[in-house]
Amino acid sequence: MYTHYFQLKQSPFSIAPDPRYLFMSERHREALAHLLYGVGSGGGFVLLTGEIGAGKTTVCRCFMEQIPENCQLAYIFNPKLSVEELLHSICEEFRISLAPGVASVKGYVDAINTHLLASHAQGKNNVLIIDEAQNLSAAVLEQLRLLTNLETSERKLLQIILIGQPELRAMLARPELEQLAQRVIARYHLGSLSADETASYIHHRLAVAGSTAQQPFSASLMAQIHALSHGVPRRINLLCDRALLGAYVENQRQVTRKILRRAAQEVFAEEGSKSSVQAWRWPQVAAGVLAGAVVTAALAWHFVPAPVSAPLHAAAPVAAVKPAPAVAPAAKVAAPDRDAVLRQLASLWGEQLPVGDACQAGARAGLRCLQSRGGIAELRVLDRPAMLTLSGDGGAEQLLLLTGVHGEQASVLVDGKHQTLPLAELAQRSDGSFVTFWRAPRGWRDEVPVGARGPDVDWLARRLAQLHGLPPPADNLPLDDAMQKLLRGFQQEQQLKADGLAGPKTFMRLMQLGDNNTEPRLSDATAATAATAAMVAGK
Repeated sequence: MYTHYFQLKQSPFSIAPDPRYLFMSERHREALAHLLYGVGSGGGFVLLTGEIGAGKTTVCRCFMEQIPENCQLAYIFNPKLSVEELLHSICEEFRISLAPGVASVKGYVDAINTHLLASHAQGKNNVLIIDEAQNLSAAVLEQLRLLTNLETSERKLLQIILIGQPELRAMLARPELEQLAQRVIARYHLGSLSADETASYIHHRLAVAGSTAQQPFSASLMAQIHALSHGVPRRINLLCDRALLGAYVENQRQVTRKILRRAAQEVFAEEGSKSSVQAWRWPQVAAGVLAGAVVTAALAWHFVPAPVSAPLHAAAPVAAVKPAPAVAPAAKVAAPDRDAVLRQLASLWGEQLPVGDACQAGARAGLRCLQSRGGIAELRVLDRPAMLTLSGDGGAEQLLLLTGVHGEQASVLVDGKHQTLPLAELAQRSDGSFVTFWRAPRGWRDEVPVGARGPDVDWLARRLAQLHGLPPPADNLPLDDAMQKLLRGFQQEQQLKADGLAGPKTFMRLMQLGDNNTEPRLSDATAATAATAAMVAGK
């Protein structure tokens, strides 16, 4: 409709999944790397979550194109099934022949197990992808966990990739699904695009559509597009498509701020207050611009809702948990003081850090910062307090300190005040990122490579030998193949990345499983939380 006007070959912002318009941001590349890592890691679960329209399907399709040749792939995109229906679908996807009359859970499972063993004997891996996994029932999730029980002495025989909306993380944080959560060997939450990535995304799609003339979106509009769309690719497409239509109707060669605002009010109308919606019209268009089929589009464009005072933000999914009133005040914080929260975290370790960069100050006190995106489930495995980043009202960032987990409840510090809220709700609002501290011996390297020697390797060798009931090793041994095999086995048992490298997370678990009772833990943080709150109140 507007393509000829802007000298485009086709509509650049269609929401149809056209592979020609594939745009892989840094976040999408990281998500793809997590999926590819999971395939070669020896079975278990891989978790990919993201908001509606964040690009999960895009990443999944890229992954399916790059899957190794020795992998057999099954893809299920409608998981609203019973246990029997899901198992039957898995058999169909893997092309598993069923004996006549098989229609029971046991019959399906036996057939799947036989297929997996035969595939393993042929050197093949089996990968099951389940999209929209937030719709899985607890019974189906438990059955999937049981399917991953089949394993050899070296690896599990079925790799399951769960792709879903943020509430999937909340589901896996439930106590009854803890066994499944501990089998997640890689997880990634696909966040929105940054302002710069939003601009690159728009330019990329326009270029693919054949744009050679003046850009319809000026550089000065990019920040506004990012703010209105929150950097979510599907929202960017909807907004830019309607803005181009508006510019066409207005006979403008470039989208103006006024046109962009009106476009946002139309495509995101359901996010505002319906009671304040009023009708208004675009100014009269110059004669001759609209003709034929364009009239219909113009009429649709003329009647759009008036501006509303409510902030524009993504509509909550039906299954989403209602935000907790307990942490609502944090939404008012425009620029959360990251260092202040980390200073509260350091107090759990008995360290009073000075004002300034908390990670640098912590390093001088022997505490190292670890940033990760593993979410609540990974923190429960690591069993340590951390600073979380939550999504707040209007897209505002919120920071809080997670100090304890007790059943289905989480203890947090918000602005120095102790609060309790449902763990599932916290997982729902978290973007998966967290920062925690870890204390390493002097000279410990963040990653101890193969072949390395030194005090950190000596400590690692002694600790692994102790855990495996082996005789104490000699000093100054290299991190060789035998030690690396023990290390990988430990990492797999602890649901860590089994790469044979002794990084911070591996070190944390090695420390916690020893006689170390000095580090703060999520499972017993009541006293530490009270001490921190008292410290903050006294400042």
